[in-house]
Amino acid sequence: MNQQKLLQTWRWYGPSDPVSLQDVKQAGATGIVSALHQVPHGEIWPVDAILERKAIIEAAGLAWAVVESLPIHEAIKTRRADAALYIENYKQSLINLSQCGLHTICYNFMPVLDWTRTQLDLTMTDGSKALYFNWIDLAIFDLYILKREGAAADYSESIQQQAGARLKTLSDAQLEDLRINVLMGIPNEKEIEIEALRNSIDVYKAIGTQGLKDNLVYFLSQIAETCDSHGMKMAIHPDDPPYPILGLPRIASTKEDLVYILKNVDQPFNGICYCTGSLGAGVTNDVVDIFDAIKERVYFLHLRNVTKDEEGNFYEADHLGGDVNMFEVMKAVTAENQKRDTPIPFRPDHGHQMLDDLNKVTNPGYSAIGRLRGLAELRGLEVGVTGNY
Repeated sequence: MNQQKLLQTWRWYGPSDPVSLQDVKQAGATGIVSALHQVPHGEIWPVDAILERKAIIEAAGLAWAVVESLPIHEAIKTRRADAALYIENYKQSLINLSQCGLHTICYNFMPVLDWTRTQLDLTMTDGSKALYFNWIDLAIFDLYILKREGAAADYSESIQQQAGARLKTLSDAQLEDLRINVLMGIPNEKEIEIEALRNSIDVYKAIGTQGLKDNLVYFLSQIAETCDSHGMKMAIHPDDPPYPILGLPRIASTKEDLVYILKNVDQPFNGICYCTGSLGAGVTNDVVDIFDAIKERVYFLHLRNVTKDEEGNFYEADHLGGDVNMFEVMKAVTAENQKRDTPIPFRPDHGHQMLDDLNKVTNPGYSAIGRLRGLAELRGLEVGVTGNY
């Protein structure tokens, strides 16, 4: 039987991305995952700008397969008084994307910060560099840089002691690097400032975990008719990392969280971006079990791997080399793919900075060669699992 292959895609940050579309073609991907990062959060994506980006991608012989992401404005996440304005803008952006032939949207509902790492250049044993999250370093940021009220209660006595000891060894330049790393946003978008983060933490403290869940359900309910009538698929990305940090709630970190999201807006447009790295960083998460629970509504795949310890510290490992059993994941996702009329898009998420890229300025996690290696490994694994050449 001729089995359907997964759609191989690559995240591209637009014309300013150090990785060119020609590089992407040479890596073997056929689909592009991109977004209009130059449009401020909350503003409508103009049709002309969407078509311009699409034309650039197609001129390179590729196809814009997934929008990642169409950001959710903080007014929506907090359900501020002006949330309705931003929801209407979001709906219009969805309509505009649909008119341009784009129907799969990856987004997240993480408060303030899109993703969080404490180090962007952890040196691996082979000399390549990886992204890293460490609770001691986060505690240093939280307790001594952010100086969040009540922060100590979120860390064990051991972590606090280790943070205090490590603080004494860090230079001002190293502390500044830590600040930049934690606050880093998506490339080409504005980074978060300390004072803005402090203010947002106070807002989310009042909202709480259930309040944030309610706000997500409200948002999805408000855009449901637009998504249904225009054939849109919304794929929420899991929290990264998948646990509360800096006093901010998390609502997409576990199987229970994702099932809750699907059941509370139980409509076909409402789906999941299945990220093995984000979910795999959860100490108690079984990523294959999670996929089995949500697989019918998985609309996008981020395949990457992590190695973690019992405290929840983790670094991003080789795509086939971490704690996530990628063989079992690939078996599960390819089996589900055979049930679909159209192939599930996946991308090799993140990658080590390695070889010649070590001498270049690259977007953290998004250098070319590390992702090329990851894509090659994942493509080979898919062939091995399916026998489909």
